[in-house]
Amino acid sequence: MLKQFLSKLPRKSSKSESNESNGGDSSHSSPSQDTSARINGRSNRSNGGNSSGRHNSAKRASSSAVFPASIVSGIEPLVPFKDVPNAEKMNLFVSKLSLCCVTFNFTDPIKNTVEKDVKRKTLLELVDFVESGSMKFSEHAIFAMCKMCAINLFRVFPPNYRSNGKRSAGCENDDDEPTFDPAWPHLHIVYDLLLKFINSSCLDAKVAKKYFDHSFISKLLDLFDSEDPRERDCLKTILHRIYGKFMVHRPYIRKSFNNIFYRFVFETEKHNGIAELLEIFGSIVSGFALPLKEEHKIFLWRVLIPLHKPKSVGLYFQQLSYCVTLFIEKEPKLGSTVIRGLLKYWPITNSQKEVMFLGELEEILEAINMVEFQRVMVPLFWRIGCCINSLHFQVAERALFLWNNDHIVNMIAHNRQVILPILFPALERNSQNHWNHAVLNLTLNIRKMFLEMDEKLFLSCHSNFKEEEAALSLAAEQRKEAWKRLEHAASLQPVMGNTAVLVCP
Repeated sequence: MLKQFLSKLPRKSSKSESNESNGGDSSHSSPSQDTSARINGRSNRSNGGNSSGRHNSAKRASSSAVFPASIVSGIEPLVPFKDVPNAEKMNLFVSKLSLCCVTFNFTDPIKNTVEKDVKRKTLLELVDFVESGSMKFSEHAIFAMCKMCAINLFRVFPPNYRSNGKRSAGCENDDDEPTFDPAWPHLHIVYDLLLKFINSSCLDAKVAKKYFDHSFISKLLDLFDSEDPRERDCLKTILHRIYGKFMVHRPYIRKSFNNIFYRFVFETEKHNGIAELLEIFGSIVSGFALPLKEEHKIFLWRVLIPLHKPKSVGLYFQQLSYCVTLFIEKEPKLGSTVIRGLLKYWPITNSQKEVMFLGELEEILEAINMVEFQRVMVPLFWRIGCCINSLHFQVAERALFLWNNDHIVNMIAHNRQVILPILFPALERNSQNHWNHAVLNLTLNIRKMFLEMDEKLFLSCHSNFKEEEAALSLAAEQRKEAWKRLEHAASLQPVMGNTAVLVCP
């Protein structure tokens, strides 16, 4: 196998062969050809010096198109690391990286099978070498690694790759299977190599930051739009390690996150990697120092809160809720700001989103303090009252489940003079005519809880409710009578031409 592959590497012909095939013009050889000649000189000696005579120039030209001479520099790339002295190992590392810069079409499993296997084995060798941590990486090696990763990983997804995917269109269907990249067995090794390289203690961050630059990070972020969840998971880990290792790039990474989220919320609402990016940002938020910078508070208000708006919020809601809760745990004063934002983007016609919002609201109320709670309790419990009266039983049930939380019940009890008058009409209407028995029973339990909490206030609210209902009933009757009078007056008027006439049923 080794001899077969070596025979496909480009080599400089012997002088006699050059004279025969090129008319004797061997004096104008390029530097890459000289390097190839040195490499293949070693190969010929190791194979008894007979391999060059067994291949014609046409086969050499064909193999050169697969592994061109320009990528092989300094040392034979297929030699194992254990067979070279320590002084040559870094050169061999660079040579193997150069060999792996050759790309193949993995949609055709039959094409270039030998070369693909050789490249795969070379990548695995590189992974083992990086993992061993035997020597410090030179600047040339860092450059070669970034170049190899860029050639193999950075690619533009075809238009139908995004537009035909239901996930990117915001549809939440558990039956839709994710799209898997046919090149993943190969890409996975490259991602593994990059991750181990970044994590390696032999990598000098001060030197590497020149090559893991803004352009490299931007193209890495573009890959988060891949439909392959395995690729996004690898990217998530790698980007998090880059954020931790290169402190100088942290502001740029956060700014890039902002731009991706802005484009998603306000322009396209199409992106496959929002959940993974939010997961990374969640770990970033957990490391924020106190007090929070104004930049981070602006991110919460301008990015995280509007991310509740898209229809596809269910795909990343868990990660989004985690980030928001972390902010409130870091600085409880942000609780009222977040609740106002939730109320601003509250879903009116989407019951599934409404259930999710109520779940997040409970997590926020667990972390909020009394002062912030009192700032938003009037609009908050007006909205909760609407949810209690919802005809969708899951929405009403989830809203009533808030009273299972002792901390929330305690805050409600302390502010019952304000909250009960807002909630009482919703509770009373539910207890009278809600169609779902579970919701009805929960409503009766909460009415009983308020009655035991403050009977005088409860009876006062009940009296006010009866008066309001009577007033509403009276107003409805008056409207009905007014319409009857109008109908009667209209029926007495003569019909003139095409004038519309009100006909009583």
